[in-house]
Amino acid sequence: MKKLSLSLIAIAALAVGASTAAFADAEGLLKTSKCTKCHAADKDKSGPSWKKVAEKYKGKADAEAKLFTHVTTGPKVKIDGEEETHAKIKSTDEAAIKEVIGFILKH
Repeated sequence: MKKLSLSLIAIAALAVGASTAAFADAEGLLKTSKCTKCHAADKDKSGPSWKKVAEKYKGKADAEAKLFTHVTTGPKVKIDGEEETHAKIKSTDEAAIKEVIGFILKH
């Protein structure tokens, strides 16, 4: 029983470490892609905060798919009343992009 408890603790620690590393990678990709120019974690800039984005998609089954399309296709968005093309994320690595989306939705 003691071995099982220690094993579970070790697995949990690895999962938290992997999650933290993934979020660090996601934050790096957000910065590299210049997403932080228009977005922040908890306050609006010219784009909505990630907290606001997470609230918008909370409980929606298609949240990840919609955000994936949004960050990879460069759709038209309104900024200060003017229509602009949203910048695309600077990666073609689907797993990395999904980490970014997961990071945003965790807010």
